[in-house]
Amino acid sequence: MTQTAPPSAPSIPDAASKRHATDNRSRWLLVTVLTGQFMALLDVFIVNVAAPTIRTDLHASGAGLQLVLAGYTISYAVLLITGARLGARFGHGRVFLQGLVLFTAASLACGLASGTGQLIAFRFVQGAGAAVMVPQILSLIQRTFTGPARARALGAFAAVIATGAAAGQIVGGVLVSADLFGAGWRPAFLLNVPIGVLLLALGLRVLPREEREARNAERARGLDLAGLLLLAAAVCLFTVPLVLGQERDWPAWCRLSLALSAVVLAVFAAYETRLARRGGSPLIAPRVLRAPGISLAVVRIAVVMAANAGLLFALSLHLQGGLGYSALRTGLTFGPTAVAFGAVGLLWQRLPERVLRTAVPGGFVLAAVSYAALGWVLRDGGDGGVWLFAAFAGIGLGLGFGYSPTLTRALGSVRPQEAADASGLLTTVTQLGMLIGIATLGTLFLNRLEATGTSADALWATGLALAGTSALGALAGFLRRAR
Repeated sequence: MTQTAPPSAPSIPDAASKRHATDNRSRWLLVTVLTGQFMALLDVFIVNVAAPTIRTDLHASGAGLQLVLAGYTISYAVLLITGARLGARFGHGRVFLQGLVLFTAASLACGLASGTGQLIAFRFVQGAGAAVMVPQILSLIQRTFTGPARARALGAFAAVIATGAAAGQIVGGVLVSADLFGAGWRPAFLLNVPIGVLLLALGLRVLPREEREARNAERARGLDLAGLLLLAAAVCLFTVPLVLGQERDWPAWCRLSLALSAVVLAVFAAYETRLARRGGSPLIAPRVLRAPGISLAVVRIAVVMAANAGLLFALSLHLQGGLGYSALRTGLTFGPTAVAFGAVGLLWQRLPERVLRTAVPGGFVLAAVSYAALGWVLRDGGDGGVWLFAAFAGIGLGLGFGYSPTLTRALGSVRPQEAADASGLLTTVTQLGMLIGIATLGTLFLNRLEATGTSADALWATGLALAGTSALGALAGFLRRAR
């Protein structure tokens, strides 16, 4: 009788080969998701540098230009939490790829837009794609890596966040100044298309698209579509009249819309509270807002992002329109702010605790002084010389200390089961803060530009407003301690 030899155990080389294949797949997964994160972040900043060229080429009004910038941020901010829940429900890898497809297609449409209205509409769609794609990135990192590998992956994620702002402004400047094929600003959007196609091909190979683990409480949570619609309505009712009001001499519908935004926001808050009491899954959980430090973090993060977005919008128009800088020189001029901001984000935890206790309010004060100084050195129509770069560095350091410690400590103050909600809330506030900065401070700059006829005078007024905005971050902490 013939005997069959028992199957042999896998050899050590076979096991090592499998580990190598797994490690290699994980590395390519990280490259894929971080490149997607970089693209989405790039598009927040790259368009600021291209804005003056877009305005000239499409004959866009000041309000139209604001909506080109704000459209991306509106849909990105409003849909972020829903995007996170879609990933938990249908699989983070699958939803990342779907968001990537939407983002890439919208980028192509933006690059081919023939008018301001089309570009605004496609920017809304592009922001929606980013809101679906980006929330999956941290979840995929957490699920794929463990131990030291996870720490390295999160460090790479932080580095992408820290460098994205500077890269967006520099890349935008390079592309617009190069005027590839006479396309002007369009390559700033079209750049995403080949990268997106490459990421899709790679992602189909390395990203998990079928997650068969048991549905846990997070995956089973509802999407809160009613809350989403209410929040979207409140944001649009607030933003659109701020952007269009100045240009149209503040008609009655603008004032009515602003009043209605407050009403709809109150309805949204009441609905979310009632849904939480019924045991539902509100878009923004009231209990998270009551967690220690969260309410203060909401104010401070909104202040940082509003001031940063307002500066980028106003200064891009001044440098290119008032001083005649090229798009590349404009992008490089912003470099000290972005580099200082990113450096603080990476290094602040190494400072002694006694220094950190005053670092956050001190950062807001430094930013306020630097904004006023920036307006002062540019008010006479000159280039500001070395003092301009000193002011930029002060702004970056100040906003960096206002943002990074605030965000980290706020997330560390919530219970583990509320961490996802807190992260979603603060990420949404980050985007809403940028939106408010473009709508309010951008409108102020355009108003003063129309009234005075010179961008230097307009920037001086905007610099003072930016200084006051930054001072609110320090004041909020003092008021909280007094209370």
